[in-house]
Amino acid sequence: MKIDDHDHVTIPPNGKAHEPQPAWREEFPIDWPKDEFRSRRDFTKMLGLTSLAFVAGQVWIGVLSIMRKSRSAPARMDLGLLDELPIGGAKRFEFPSPGHPCLIVRLEKDSVVAFGQKCTHLSCPVIPNAELGKFLCPCHHGSFDIKTGRPLAGPPRRPLPKIELEIKDGRVYAVGFAEAGA
Repeated sequence: MKIDDHDHVTIPPNGKAHEPQPAWREEFPIDWPKDEFRSRRDFTKMLGLTSLAFVAGQVWIGVLSIMRKSRSAPARMDLGLLDELPIGGAKRFEFPSPGHPCLIVRLEKDSVVAFGQKCTHLSCPVIPNAELGKFLCPCHHGSFDIKTGRPLAGPPRRPLPKIELEIKDGRVYAVGFAEAGA
């Protein structure tokens, strides 16, 4: 469509005068000279470049994930004497580095477990409740099993990250993270 009169380019498509037109036509006029037309070839190029950018982004996320997993955690972190922690008691620590809160909970005389303290839903801090046998997330009423870290209720779908512990000479050591599903 070629428009010769550039002063009247905003003409309603039905050709009627401006007064009887609906109000939305003034808000969204059709202005052919300012409208950008794109050929199929240009659209295909843009679609290809956008897809390539998404693929590159996914590859970068994969590389960062592999790099993060390859970093070694500290060989051992001393968490203190086992007898200092009462049965049903919990202690907060940061592992493998500052800014990564974790909890160790003594379940029985010779049984302790440790998990990351951030809820797997939206990273709210979980609170241990040994009497109920759960970690409770106050943000969205989620809960996790205190022995396994598996989600029991609420929005979380993934288990809490489990920390491998070692007890030697009455002292408890954090030695790394357990594999998912272990």
